[in-house]
Amino acid sequence: MTGSSAGEVSRLLKAWGHGNEAALNRLIPLVYEELRKIAHYQMIREMAGHTLQTTALINEAYLRLIGAADTPWQDRAHFFALSAQLMRRVLVDHARGRGRAKRGGAIRKVPLEESIAIPVRQDTDIVELDDALNSLAAVDARKAKTVELRFFGGFSVEETAKMLNVSVRTVMNDWKFAKAWLLREMQRR
Repeated sequence: MTGSSAGEVSRLLKAWGHGNEAALNRLIPLVYEELRKIAHYQMIREMAGHTLQTTALINEAYLRLIGAADTPWQDRAHFFALSAQLMRRVLVDHARGRGRAKRGGAIRKVPLEESIAIPVRQDTDIVELDDALNSLAAVDARKAKTVELRFFGGFSVEETAKMLNVSVRTVMNDWKFAKAWLLREMQRR
């Protein structure tokens, strides 16, 4: 997204947040491709044959975004961070709704990074990861947000640093700590 489009996205978000519904209609075409990338990034972690497809994930997140119209949007980064969070919530709600057994099933590794992988068993493990991430958020919200942006949103270290308004080094340290913390938390459960 070019600098001028990013500025336009921020402007439209603020207008939408102030009740301008026409701004939403102009916003969606500008952000759709990035939303699709975030949704695709999240769906590649799901088991083959998952009943929720990328487009459906975008649509479900969109419906939840519509409900957040009164959010005091800060900028484009805030919008995409919230979008990634909403997509995560859709996947967790979907997994919980499927009523799968919490234990057992085939194990599939979902890497947080090449050096560390968290074992994930079918849809129910997104629930375990979500529970662990919520526990991390209670301890350190910024580290949890770092995981949300990097793991669920597919954002780079640099993009995450910009969105969180911290240094690249801070994101790398938060990422390293959070991966170890989540791995320990999930193994404990």
